[in-house]
Amino acid sequence: GKFSKKCPLSIKNAPIIDYKNINLLKKYISDNGKIVSSKISSVAFGKQKKLTREIKKAKILGLI
Repeated sequence: GKFSKKCPLSIKNAPIIDYKNINLLKKYISDNGKIVSSKISSVAFGKQKKLTREIKKAKILGLI
């Protein structure tokens, strides 16, 4: 069967995806600095795109 898990960023009282929220962003970055795919992290498609954008923004600003 298909492996399916609820998106941790779509539930009620979920943390806001923002480049300043470094603790949240670090959860979705692997040890070598790559962004974890949505298949592994079970994040919804739209949230994954926003997460990727915010991680890249934080990397450019030197926060990560």
